[in-house]
Amino acid sequence: MVLEHAVLTTRPGEGATFEANLAAALAIIESAEGCLGAEVRRQIEDPTVYLLLVRWTSVEAHLAFRETERFTQWRALTWPHYASAPHVTHFGEPLR
Repeated sequence: MVLEHAVLTTRPGEGATFEANLAAALAIIESAEGCLGAEVRRQIEDPTVYLLLVRWTSVEAHLAFRETERFTQWRALTWPHYASAPHVTHFGEPLR
């Protein structure tokens, strides 16, 4: 299992609209082949910053999702609200 970690920074004033779109956006990711579940959390110190965590069967499954129409739909719901491009990384299995 691979954990995608994406820091999403929204433009000031966009949080409510971004959050309203999340239910549909997360359903899109969770319907992707190789997705094992997803969640988004808002940062306490800076409410314009969100953390997206997606569990994938592999990095390849995530990259394959990015080539689909579903990813285009995800982008349409989320990207208009970002102040900057998301910073995305992948993590392996827990060490302990």
